Amino acid sequence: MLQKTLPDILEIKVKLEGLGDIMFDRYAGDNKTQLSPENKMYFIKGSQTLCLPALNLQSFLSAKNTTSVSKMVGGKSWGAMADAMLSYVQISPQEIPLTRNGVPIVFHSFSNGYDQTSGIYIHKSVARLAKGIPNPKERPTVETPWELEFNLSLMKNDTVDETLLQTAFIKGGLAMGLGTFRGSFGKFRVTAWE
Repeated sequence: MLQKTLPDILEIKVKLEGLGDIMFDRYAGDNKTQLSPENKMYFIKGSQTLCLPALNLQSFLSAKNTTSVSKMVGGKSWGAMADAMLSYVQISPQEIPLTRNGVPIVFHSFSNGYDQTSGIYIHKSVARLAKGIPNPKERPTVETPWELEFNLSLMKNDTVDETLLQTAFIKGGLAMGLGTFRGSFGKFRVTAWE
């Protein structure tokens, strides 16, 4: 008879506190659809409460096609680190509420590019594509202060331990941040790790 064993799983409660405004640019699903700033944010299903999808945090840790913490701190073995972060780290809930002083941030409406109630504004800039072609962008941006609280489950493995995972969040928060235009926006510090 086969005996079923479960891997050792470490449960960690994490709180992040924004050091800078966080910008959103939700993808519409194709490159032709242009979303309004109101539709570029992530909301908890059935509400106007802002959230960050757990998948965005997973990308922060493990993306191979864009800047990620694994690329930043993993050295020559960053690919193995990215694979391990993706395989052995689970993040919950799937929709992580954005809060300000512990209260969920709820979007109402923009008036002259600003939502007075939630502290969300429309950031306007022009990106340059290949050959200098201008690409005007309007993206919703949440003012500080903001926080995220979520749970990490780390399955025992040979590549990523708790110390490395915590270091990834600490260094990544200061150097890279979350959301879109990472590095300039979305920087944070870890205020709880228990």
